[in-house]
Amino acid sequence: MADVSTRGLMAATRGRAKFSGHGGLGAAGKRVASGAADNCDLLSEPGASIAITPGQRGFEDITIGAAWDEPPAEVGFFAKLFKGAPQGVDLDLGCFYELADGQRGVLQAFGNKFGRLDAPPWMRLSEDARSGEAEGDDEHITISGAHWDDVRRVLIYIYIYDGAPRWSAIKPRVMLDIPGENDLAVILSVHNDRLPVCAVGGLENVRGGIKLTNHTEYFPGHLEMDRAFGFGMPWGDGRK
Repeated sequence: MADVSTRGLMAATRGRAKFSGHGGLGAAGKRVASGAADNCDLLSEPGASIAITPGQRGFEDITIGAAWDEPPAEVGFFAKLFKGAPQGVDLDLGCFYELADGQRGVLQAFGNKFGRLDAPPWMRLSEDARSGEAEGDDEHITISGAHWDDVRRVLIYIYIYDGAPRWSAIKPRVMLDIPGENDLAVILSVHNDRLPVCAVGGLENVRGGIKLTNHTEYFPGHLEMDRAFGFGMPWGDGRK
């Protein structure tokens, strides 16, 4: 994956349209709302948002965690005799970010874009879990609360990289932990199994606070999601 090009950034900024609903050039993804109360603790519908104000000392570090279930293998009679090994599921957490100075980038295991917590972009992605077998978060992104003023916006997404047969089998959920606030959860209880990328939610710096918006919007790929939200990344083939 190449660095963000100046031409790409300028084109994405100049050409922002209402086509996607997010100020980007591309078409909107497949938005999925859930009738279940547990789709999100506080934000149950795409487009719903909540504002979080900092304390007197600002924000502590902000953690966004992703977890999912490891589905059983679909096995035949002879495989069942040996209990069968679970299928490997590689569902990854990532984000697009834009800093206050206009710098834009991406964090994700694909392309080894892990970021830094002690320098720009002031956020760090954990190492790739490659499976959902462990308890707790399988992957997480930490954003430096001390440098939240240096961040303009962050788009959190998850994507099926390899091995997952369908969203409904792995039951992904994303948790937002802001110290001093109730944890916020987005549980993707309704899925679109034909589309492998889901823009889960966005964090936006509004007068020093955090505006959290639920998107739950599915796309066929990173490029289409990027164009919808107007980050202007150059995308290419590669592997982790």
